[in-house]
Amino acid sequence: MRELEQVHQPRERKQYLPPFPGFEKVFGVRIARGAAASRILLSQDLDREIEASEKPHVVLAEALTRALFALRNARDSFDIVVILLKESWSRAFRGPPGDDFDLHDYVKAYAASEGICVQFLREDSALNYYCRCSVAWRLGIALYTKAGGTPWVLADVEPGTAFIGIDYALRAGGESAQRFAICCSQVFDAEGSGLEFVAYEADGVHMFGKNPYLRRDQMLKVMARSLAIYQRKHSGDPPRRIVVHKNTEFRSDEVEGVFDALPNADSIELVHVQQSCGWRGVLIAGPQRPHGYPCQRGTTFQLGPHEALLWTQGNLPAVAKGKDYYKEGKGTPEPLLLVRHAGLGAIDDLCRETLALTKMDWNNDGPYDRLPVTLNFAGTLATIVKRMPKLQPHSYPVRLFM
Repeated sequence: MRELEQVHQPRERKQYLPPFPGFEKVFGVRIARGAAASRILLSQDLDREIEASEKPHVVLAEALTRALFALRNARDSFDIVVILLKESWSRAFRGPPGDDFDLHDYVKAYAASEGICVQFLREDSALNYYCRCSVAWRLGIALYTKAGGTPWVLADVEPGTAFIGIDYALRAGGESAQRFAICCSQVFDAEGSGLEFVAYEADGVHMFGKNPYLRRDQMLKVMARSLAIYQRKHSGDPPRRIVVHKNTEFRSDEVEGVFDALPNADSIELVHVQQSCGWRGVLIAGPQRPHGYPCQRGTTFQLGPHEALLWTQGNLPAVAKGKDYYKEGKGTPEPLLLVRHAGLGAIDDLCRETLALTKMDWNNDGPYDRLPVTLNFAGTLATIVKRMPKLQPHSYPVRLFM
């Protein structure tokens, strides 16, 4: 942690990774250790217990959750719990074949239920990674965000706009029954606030193929809870414009449920963001002369009044001082297919906002993600939420799950 107070020069991604000048110079605040009561050392016998156990993941998970439980009485003396995962514990990070246990998700789910932010540090990556500048930026942004900071916000977004992402996670019930933990994430507004989500557990969800869909009343409840989050952040004022992203199409019941929950909104746009669409794009520099790099990030191609292709990956000279730069390094990027199931307005505006949201992942120091943050967060949350022993009807800050 002392390294965050030091200056670091980049040794990788030099096209866009700036030097790290020190945590306080970047964020304007200092890092301080928590009180002595908030520091816990795990048992010295833990290494031996993990090595000897047939279920090492259970041993380590129980040790960490016991430590977090003990911290509840000191909750006012810290903002974030930093957990160092030793390389010798690596066999306990995941369950055996056939068991989808993931230590990260399990501990995050438990900590979130207690309202505790957790930051994992892996000995084999965070402590031993050769580019300390990358480690400092990633860890610095993560700690600042989890402590309640806002590292950056959207620019040029219409005031009164709310962006909502919806994703689903399967939770198994008894006697082979299935329930779906529905994760609805109210991610960003024009000011960059409101980073919270609600988790709604629904029974009797309809299946079309492998994809679950909500009934009209279920979608109404999800959207009504999301609306309440926005209003709590904006002195009771509802959003004038709502954009909802989903990685599956909107069925008619879902569309009606959204409109039932938001009768006073001036504009509602329901957008299916499809990751695999079969399209590719090649940039031609001249007659019979293909360019050596993909088409530029941000390229759009309108297929119809409510459909467009959007390249969120591609050549990005803006971050490389005008030189060609493709973050992925190789391959031909596949665009996202945006299909608007409700709403009016220029499709270009929708593409521009979606592109901007690919830069809003506060848990990432890269120049962009492929998906907008609405779906990136919703997908991550869904995988963790399904491990929570009990879903509460209130909202959760997303920083608990980062």
